[in-house]
Amino acid sequence: MDLSFSFIIPVFNRPNEIEELLDSLLSQTYTKNYEIVIVEDGSTLPSKEVVERFDDKLNISYYQKPNSGPGDSRNYGMRLAKGNYFIVLDSDCILPPQYLVEAEKSLSEQFVHCYGGPDAAHTSFSNVQKAINYAMTSFLTTGGIRGRKDAVNKFQPRSFNMGISKEAFEVVGGYGNIHPGEDPDLTIRIWNNGFETKLIPEAFVYHKRRIDWNKFYNQVKKFGMVRPILNKWHPTTAKITYWFPTLFTLGLLGALILVVFDIWWPIAFFVFYFVLLFVDALLKTRNLKVSIMALFATCVQFFGYGLGFLKSTIYTTFSKRSPEVLFPKLFFKTND
Repeated sequence: MDLSFSFIIPVFNRPNEIEELLDSLLSQTYTKNYEIVIVEDGSTLPSKEVVERFDDKLNISYYQKPNSGPGDSRNYGMRLAKGNYFIVLDSDCILPPQYLVEAEKSLSEQFVHCYGGPDAAHTSFSNVQKAINYAMTSFLTTGGIRGRKDAVNKFQPRSFNMGISKEAFEVVGGYGNIHPGEDPDLTIRIWNNGFETKLIPEAFVYHKRRIDWNKFYNQVKKFGMVRPILNKWHPTTAKITYWFPTLFTLGLLGALILVVFDIWWPIAFFVFYFVLLFVDALLKTRNLKVSIMALFATCVQFFGYGLGFLKSTIYTTFSKRSPEVLFPKLFFKTND
């Protein structure tokens, strides 16, 4: 297949982010033509002036539309794109210079209609960003599955760094209106239509995640809340491992209560885990402060995801109302 790439980048009130991303695209070592499609998703702080500064340097198109969420905006961009292979990015990503070269090389050697790449922490990131990145990507937490080729039989790409062929997009129909959760929902429907996915480890991005601790908690809580909904929509994909953050959270709270009654052995398991986590973070980040913060980030991740998963499981199991009615904030109204 003669690949023609189109980057699809929705943006919402983040002109500074899109400037950093476009700067990184200027540094690509890829010598063939490619397209960049920016979709302004109803922003009150538009990126138009920033994008215009790159008009004479990049093959770039800029579109504005009412706010309808990232999934619908990505669909909008893919419908307007001229390439035959779409690369979906979040606006808070920075690409290494070799990104497109590695993506094309991998797809030329083993073509698939959908791929995903891992994320990494750039040296310019703040300590909080590095700690959150560790929690979201480490094999010892819930995030590492995205970055390990041997960790899963079928890799589930995430749309901060995801490629999808035009053919697969047209067959599947693109993203749904759930958010977050639109990524695994799309991937499952891609599989159900006979298309394969894979991880391209070399096609990584630096994912800045401009969030503080409170925003991070709310984000991972939403991740936990959408999973039982996806399990209900796609029952064959449900796994017992999705319960791990909930069991971890309840187990840690129970162990702390038992300490009050002078029962120490349960908490010893968690102490061992946190020591292992700290050593791993220290080896990977080479930063003592970030390693300590990574312990807190992991707790935030487990507690947020675990409690969100438990709440959503109870509601979706025992209520006769639809997920859209139970959790309206997890769904965007799309523009027809």
